[in-house]
Amino acid sequence: MNPKLPYVLLVGAAVVIFALSCALLSRGRRSPSCESQPRTEEEMGSTGQSLVFADLTPAELAQVVRYLQGHLGLRLVDAAHAKPSDNCIASVELQVPAKAEVLRFLDGAGARPPREALAVLYFGDQPDPNITEYVVGPLPTPVYHRDVTVRRYRRKVPYHRRPMLASEYEQVGAFLKTVAFAAAPTFLKEVLEYDSTNVAFQSAAPHGFQSGDRKSWFALFQNVSGFFVHPVGLEVLVDHSSLDISRWAVSRVFYNGQYYRDMMQLESAYVQGRISVEKVRRAPRDGDFSSMKPRAPSAALFPLQYEPQGPRYSIRNNHVLYQAWSFAFGMSVSTGLRLFDIRHKGERVAYEISIQEAMSVYGSNCPGGMSTRYMDGSFGIGRYTSPLVRGVDCPYSATYIDTHSLSETLRPSKRKASLCIFEQNLGSPLRRHYSNLQSLYYGGLVNSALVLRSIATVGSHDYVWDFIFYQNGAIEGKVQATGYPSSSFLHGDGLRYGNRVWDHTLGTIRTHFINYKVDLDVGGVKNSLVAHDMAFEVVRAPWNPEQQIERPRLTKKVLDTEDQAAFRLQAKMPRYIYFAANSKNKWGHQRGYRIQVTSSAGDHVPEGSSMERAISWARYQLAVTRRKEEEPTSTSIYNQNDPWTPTVAFADFINNETITNEDLVAWITAGFLHIPHSEDIPNTVTVGNAVGFLLRPYNYYDLDPSIYSHDGVFFTSEQDVTACEVNPVACLPQTASCLPNFPPFTYDGFQNM
Repeated sequence: MNPKLPYVLLVGAAVVIFALSCALLSRGRRSPSCESQPRTEEEMGSTGQSLVFADLTPAELAQVVRYLQGHLGLRLVDAAHAKPSDNCIASVELQVPAKAEVLRFLDGAGARPPREALAVLYFGDQPDPNITEYVVGPLPTPVYHRDVTVRRYRRKVPYHRRPMLASEYEQVGAFLKTVAFAAAPTFLKEVLEYDSTNVAFQSAAPHGFQSGDRKSWFALFQNVSGFFVHPVGLEVLVDHSSLDISRWAVSRVFYNGQYYRDMMQLESAYVQGRISVEKVRRAPRDGDFSSMKPRAPSAALFPLQYEPQGPRYSIRNNHVLYQAWSFAFGMSVSTGLRLFDIRHKGERVAYEISIQEAMSVYGSNCPGGMSTRYMDGSFGIGRYTSPLVRGVDCPYSATYIDTHSLSETLRPSKRKASLCIFEQNLGSPLRRHYSNLQSLYYGGLVNSALVLRSIATVGSHDYVWDFIFYQNGAIEGKVQATGYPSSSFLHGDGLRYGNRVWDHTLGTIRTHFINYKVDLDVGGVKNSLVAHDMAFEVVRAPWNPEQQIERPRLTKKVLDTEDQAAFRLQAKMPRYIYFAANSKNKWGHQRGYRIQVTSSAGDHVPEGSSMERAISWARYQLAVTRRKEEEPTSTSIYNQNDPWTPTVAFADFINNETITNEDLVAWITAGFLHIPHSEDIPNTVTVGNAVGFLLRPYNYYDLDPSIYSHDGVFFTSEQDVTACEVNPVACLPQTASCLPNFPPFTYDGFQNM
């Protein structure tokens, strides 16, 4: 044996141990944290002008309340505790200035418009109770108020049209528990095991069958988590039209398929054994089958996305800048998320894009369900915008924004993290081509887009509202529906109106209709509406006249009146409809933005219905009208409680006016049908329940603007695809090998409820 061999082996072993130690130490060493790249002022741009659209601040809201309290000469009760016979402030929000005034300011020639508030007041303590709307200004120190009710609605607004306050719901609940239920103690105790705490109420709307009615069906559910799918079979019709709560009364009672005059008659029939009883097993507090608590333990972490060099967008106040995009955002109490002054590459393409309404029509063989037509704007899509959960409702690393509002109270309220903004890698190419003919190359662009999101929880359902900005100049408006399904107590022929989803629960059929306002300004304020489509023409082959060819050709039509531009839900609509500018691109085509609707909506309600005019916007998948300051919205919060004499009827907007070379507005309706099924328990998923619209450049540019994106990838067969200067994706192991700076998880959604 060679005497040097042990030494050689020892040295070799030491080298191996040293190498392994280094590898293990380097593997265990923490990667550096990701650091944001500094943004220059040029990148940020000028954002001060966008404040003309900014929501009122808490200080401004408080100033408006103080002004109204001191200048109306009336006692104003806090709406949170108001009786129907009181005067109170229902809401205060920004009064958006007139468009012409704003454009003069934004485009450099005019003064900043005065900042004003719109206040909605209920006057119940007056000889002629009514709803009055005031414009209050200028802010931050108001000195005037103007009654704009008649100017806005051409008439006074009757008091019975007022949306129900939370206090009125509480008062009806107290009436049911202390007055109505006292007449049926045996039935309630033995059938419902009623103990004054174990039932929850859900109200139908509208409240009756004719103008002036305020009679509401209140369905009873077990008061457990997810109570919406725990009906007990009892529903009570309450007449709460009197401003004197002591005069409220029960008009009808329904239990398990039978109607009764009042609770006393129900009690008598039960005691005498003349009722068919379906006793519902009492659910635990967590709701059992309706609980959203996961049925499986946590396992491997779901995928996350992060920005290795920090966000590529910037936010100042209510202004957002993202690559070639800029826009202002705000939140209306009634209609929710809205955008203003949307620009691409510095040029305004839209003045306003906003949600208008979310409406559902229900079916059931129970009275509450069959009479429900919810118009969520009346309840407040913005008011019920919910705090967002980091990492679930939006990506963990998104930017979360607080909003402030004043609704049904005398004090401003903050909704923490009620908006989120994030750039999302959609996991697919925006465009790409792999060439294996002639030259060999690959070119592509990752589809990253900016998303602005809010989520409104109105009753049982949750709406995920998105506005999405793509690198090719397209904008998408999208809503995804989730939440609990609607339900009624299963009895009789209930399966004609839905599917059975639990022992006594009928998941009831309902429609969803969403309306948007899109005020496009393509190449300027004045636009025309043009339709392009395709038709086949039969021709003889020029080189062989004995043969024929069916070839597609382009059809073109200018839609020059509002009647021509109003497309009914089931009507055939040209596949390319666009707002055309008075300018042309390099190739001689009118610059335009195309409207593309994504929807599976059916009929809203029969047009012969006495309430159809209140939701007549839902007749149309698309309607384009001349823009008018006196037609700011397609509906009204007062339509819910008096749809038979609507305060705003969208059908009246369409009166065959000329729309050629005018300031135009597109009113877009998207919708879908929901037939609840067993997989909707415990909760409806967003998959397949998304509708909306796209705004896409159509000859607006000379070529696809995304070709100028910094995210593009291109390489040929002759290049080194692993070189960073050739292919930036090859650098990801270096440029993205950092740990994201995830902030600690917090949630304030259960505070100040």
